[in-house]
Amino acid sequence: MIRYEGTLYRPPSEADSLILQATIGCSYNECTFCAMYRAKRFRVRPIDELAREIEWASRADPETRKVFLADGDALIAKSSFLLDVLARLRSAFPGLQRVSCYASPQALAVRKVEEMAALREAGLSLYYLGIESGDDEVLERLKKGVDSTELIRVARKAHEAGVKLSTMILLGAGNRARSLEHARNSARVVNAIQPRFVSTLVMTPVEGTPLWDEATRGEVDDLAPIELARELREFLAALRLDGTVFRSNHASNYLALGGTLPKDQAKLVAALDAVLGDPRNARFRPEWTRGL
Repeated sequence: MIRYEGTLYRPPSEADSLILQATIGCSYNECTFCAMYRAKRFRVRPIDELAREIEWASRADPETRKVFLADGDALIAKSSFLLDVLARLRSAFPGLQRVSCYASPQALAVRKVEEMAALREAGLSLYYLGIESGDDEVLERLKKGVDSTELIRVARKAHEAGVKLSTMILLGAGNRARSLEHARNSARVVNAIQPRFVSTLVMTPVEGTPLWDEATRGEVDDLAPIELARELREFLAALRLDGTVFRSNHASNYLALGGTLPKDQAKLVAALDAVLGDPRNARFRPEWTRGL
């Protein structure tokens, strides 16, 4: 059977995927807002353990089509290790269509384009990249470990390797003071990357993180739904994308929007303009239904 260590996290779109914990924790683990892996020591799991789990999963669900490699930073593992895991997955699941993982900017920085291309050929075809913000002041405050120029550089490496990127932006990460700069610069970075998917989450302080400590000191602005809608409108209006799927359906969002850009861009901006023009009729998600 498959034995997971600690709390398991995966993107919403991987709800139907087999989750294989190829690594434990996150090799970077310094982002101020993230509590997911703070209780875990990062390490790569032994291949023999994974082999036994893959064999068990092949018997339990031989029709598996998608696999997500957890935890937070599987891409940082050696290329030879990942190729071994991917070969075992292909052998175990004849109908396998996609393998995906989270990709930190640090992991993308150390990966050669040729390595990522080889991994893509072996099945690892989608990375989830948390951009969080394109504003350098915000990135520094969040302790992402990179600036916007580096984010663009490493993401383009994945693009060059033919890997699809699903990127995330944190609404509210700029506080009120840099809300517009955060929105506009985030759009600038996303435009430069041209990801296949882009989604928004609302930054939420979680106990046990530096962001939580900042919030208890009154240093984090709790933006109202209408303020977040204004920020989202600014972000969407500035996007210049060619065939990117947009979603704000994560449970942390107050407004669930979706479409393909640029086709649906005007409609999405108009919907937000309607909310901003008459907030009383806005269908914000009730607070009790929101979460991470």
